[in-house]
This record gives sequence, C-alpha cells and structure tokens, in this order.
Amino acid sequence: MTERSAGVSDRPYRIGVIGSGGSIDEATAAAARGVGAALAERGALVVCGGLGGVMAAAAEGAAAAGGNVLGILPGAAAGAAAPGVSIPLPTDLGEARNVLVVRTSEAVIAIAGGWGTLSEAAFCLKLGVPLLGLRDTLPAALPIERVRDPEAAVRRALELAAERRTGPDPSAERSAGGVR
Repeated sequence: MTERSAGVSDRPYRIGVIGSGGSIDEATAAAARGVGAALAERGALVVCGGLGGVMAAAAEGAAAAGGNVLGILPGAAAGAAAPGVSIPLPTDLGEARNVLVVRTSEAVIAIAGGWGTLSEAAFCLKLGVPLLGLRDTLPAALPIERVRDPEAAVRRALELAAERRTGPDPSAERSAGGVR
C-alpha cells in the first residue's frame, strides 16, 4: 500500500461516494450507510459532496464506525455540511465542485443518483477514476462495474484504489499527450 509520488504507506485510501442529494428511500440510505461504515472500518477516507441524501447517509455510516469524511461542499459555509462530515471543505464552486470530488478520490462508488451524479460519473470516465455502481440509476450503457451490496462495493473499490497506487501514473499519461 504505497502512494506512488510520496512512498508513504500509511495514508488512507480516498474513496468517493456519490449519489442522490435529495430525499432517498430507506434501502438506498441503508446501502449508503453500509458503504460508509465499511470504508471507515477499513481505514479509508470517505470523500463526498458533504450534503444530504446519499452523501449524508454515507457520512453517518462512516462516523458511526469511527471514520473520517471529507465533504467537498458546493457553497461557502462549512456549517452546511451533513452531521457525519468530519472535514467540511467549503468551495463556493457550486456544481463545479463535482470534479474535485472525483479528482480527490482513488475510486468512486455511485449509489442512486441524479444529474449531479451523472456529471461525476462522466468525470470518472474522462479522468480514468474507477467507478462502481451500487443500486445506481446511471444509464445502463455506461461502461462501469456494478456490484450487489455495500461489502462488495467497498472490497472492489479498495482493490481498484490499490491498483491505481501501484500501477502506472495516469496523470503522466495525460501530461504526455494521452487522452482518456
């Protein structure tokens, strides 16, 4: 478990959790809480948009399991973050903060979703960040791996994050003229 650029082995994996920001049903909330808790139990940093819906449920699950959650907020007020967010990062960038959620993450798990989730999925595909779907509402034609439950999502996300740390540096390919 080494970070390519720093050679640091004790840094937590940064796993994004994206999805519906509005009201969600209990099954979706339970899946998001399960993902947050499982990530926290494995020492990962949960990265999300920091507000309601899936983001709040994932943050709640992570916080209950003693984990940390980085909430990359669209507005300027840290106080707007969901209660489980331990590290609120106000950006005042609106929806443009979606690219920061993706760029910060070493793998991303999509749960349910709307237009904002679709934009984050597009950034994942464009930037080569692994994306998994769990109870997602993304178009079936998107070339992403779908998983059946929170444990499977977390296990696979951590595997993909580990591969990114030990494999070729994707930013080097882009800077050398490669486009993903």
